[in-house]
Amino acid sequence: MSARPVAYGDAPPRLAVLWCPDWSVVAAGASPLEPVAVLYANRVVARTPAAATAGVRQGHRRREAQRICPSLRLIDHDPARDGREFEAAVRSVAQMVPRLETTEPGSLTFLARGPSRYFGGESAMAQRVVQLVIDAVPNVVTGIGIADGRFTAGVAARQSAGQHAAAAVPVIIGSGPNDTRAFLDPLSVSTLADIADVSGDLIDLFRRLGVRRLGDLAALPAADVLARFGRAGMFAHRIACGGDDRAADAVAPPPELFVTQAFEDPVHLLDPLVFAAKQLAQQLHDLLVANGRVCTRLSVVAETEHGERSEHLWYRPNGLSVAAIVERVRWQFDGWIQQPGGLSGGIVLIRFTPDEVCSDDGSQLGFWGGRTEADEWAARAVARVAGLVGEQQVFVPAWRGGRQPGDAYAWVCIDTADVTEPTERLAVVEAPWPGHLPAPSPATVMAESVPAEVFDAAGHVVRVNGRGVLSAPPHTVSVRGRPAETIAAWAGPWPIDERWWDSRQHRRMARFQFTTSSGEALLVVVEQQQWWITAVYS
Repeated sequence: MSARPVAYGDAPPRLAVLWCPDWSVVAAGASPLEPVAVLYANRVVARTPAAATAGVRQGHRRREAQRICPSLRLIDHDPARDGREFEAAVRSVAQMVPRLETTEPGSLTFLARGPSRYFGGESAMAQRVVQLVIDAVPNVVTGIGIADGRFTAGVAARQSAGQHAAAAVPVIIGSGPNDTRAFLDPLSVSTLADIADVSGDLIDLFRRLGVRRLGDLAALPAADVLARFGRAGMFAHRIACGGDDRAADAVAPPPELFVTQAFEDPVHLLDPLVFAAKQLAQQLHDLLVANGRVCTRLSVVAETEHGERSEHLWYRPNGLSVAAIVERVRWQFDGWIQQPGGLSGGIVLIRFTPDEVCSDDGSQLGFWGGRTEADEWAARAVARVAGLVGEQQVFVPAWRGGRQPGDAYAWVCIDTADVTEPTERLAVVEAPWPGHLPAPSPATVMAESVPAEVFDAAGHVVRVNGRGVLSAPPHTVSVRGRPAETIAAWAGPWPIDERWWDSRQHRRMARFQFTTSSGEALLVVVEQQQWWITAVYS
């Protein structure tokens, strides 16, 4: 596949970034006057202005947030809802800007030069865009920044939104490397992780070496940064200097590279459209893989029988996998179909066109842990089953977090999970959960806990008081009334007091690990002086 350079020249393109902070609570319909927070993996990812005023911050754990604000209402994170509701903002801005790029729900990026000339300058254009979004989405807070490059414009947009006003004043950075450097130099290097997805480990390394501001990083010689920190460090250095934040080898693919699906009968339902999108995404993925490429920006177009049209540019700096494409197509189509008044007809055409591609660096299969060839086989098997019975009928485990083995994972539909990137999907396992069980994890978790009795050497039932103190060391265990078996070794207790603020869901228990004389390893829980077998290690 031949490629031509992206027609932006050496300088970063002049971009505008619209950012809606705490978009998840806006998409959930929460009133800004009510303290509400959205949780993902037991941590706050978005909150209303009322919750922020009470002291709730992003990253707070559930218990910490409810301690700060006892009246806080909690909502589970729903990416599909976020994407569906953001369609209203996208369509409103599309009235004046034809090509909008979306990375995630709550953020829009577009080229600024054309619209700014037409609408009377960058400031007037930015204010008009903000007003369109405010008119389309109730209770939204926005920020908009204009600068050279996506990273600098993203920082400016967050500063604009930080003014805590619905119609924030645009933050516009002058065009030129000196203006960009003057704006970026005082900022903390953690900005690279917040906006440019630079690894937290690399940011921590910068800090330990005394590189605390973007100006400190930009002052280092580029050759030395590359030699010490590799490609990731070179990327961070380039954007800290105000350079282009696209991949260095990003190119525009040939115009003939696209995939399309036309329907003889107009399609009115979402599921058949998503299924067709999955097939198109796989075709496109195969075409790109054959040429060692990965798509970082994709145009998704859909048309109805009456000429209605939906077009989005979806951007992901690390590349759009098949699952990522399908997820974003579902957001786009779901929001489009459910817009006020709906569509006048069914969808007759879907087309995927890569707008920017770069070299696929691939992934090294590890000798110990990490991604293996077995993971590849499993992903292919899951995809085949989903093609036979439908994606809505196939579920895979996804980590959600919890202190109990049965809470750590939940079953999610295959079309919302990226089975081709298991390490990405499970990376949050390292997030802290105070009070969780130590490693190793049980091999089998009981669907329903099994009642048991634990006795001491004198044959009396072992009791555990509220402080986690045992009446006597465990000696034998009887499961479901069977003859008692000797406990060869035991560990614990690990007491836990969950949801103390909710009388209906409050749980107080102590957990133990038992190894019996037969070699069986058990996870045992005592709750309200009743013993239960909840999991088996071997």
